[in-house]
Amino acid sequence: MAGVLRFLFFLLLVRPVILVVLGLNTRHRERLPMAGPAIIVANHNSHLDTLVLMTLFPVRLLPRLRPVAAADYFLRNRALAWFALGIMGIIPLQRTGFSGDRQDPLAGCSAAVAAGDILILFPEGSRGEPEQMTAFRTGVARLAQRHPEVPVVPVFLHGLGKALPRGDWLPVPFFCDVFVDEPLAWGGDRRDFMDTLDGRIRALSEEGRFPSWE
Repeated sequence: MAGVLRFLFFLLLVRPVILVVLGLNTRHRERLPMAGPAIIVANHNSHLDTLVLMTLFPVRLLPRLRPVAAADYFLRNRALAWFALGIMGIIPLQRTGFSGDRQDPLAGCSAAVAAGDILILFPEGSRGEPEQMTAFRTGVARLAQRHPEVPVVPVFLHGLGKALPRGDWLPVPFFCDVFVDEPLAWGGDRRDFMDTLDGRIRALSEEGRFPSWE
């Protein structure tokens, strides 16, 4: 039942809003993977970010699209947890460390990649101010190290912080842009990987030559 509701939610609500109301413009869409496993990595400004990225893929891939979100954000509410897990297919990320006897926070992500899914990951961790990128967390580098054969695709999102800024729940029409880069391969060093990923996404942000937000 959840799978059917997921298809209906995206076909009847999400796709019309994203593709018609927002006027989405996607550049280099052909660089997106059409099969898993893969890891999509993007900047994060809005609740719309996940929906936009999922809309870029064919409907047939919906069962394979797995957004990643902090477990403490939605698991506190039963209705929100049901929607996030059942309809959105979210992988809950436990925000704990990697040392000692603590549970591995990336276990669910790693299992999904091993199963051939396409992860959608926001390494900033939380939504920032529109067009203001914050430092990336290293979880994506750890995943790439565990699965060096899996492509990591950098994506830059622009305009969604205006269409649905943090703290708001009603989207407004605003032209939004998506820039997709070539896949990034694991090179053997976490710091180099993170520096390259950060540089790739910042280069995508400059491709549109957008003016600063007022």
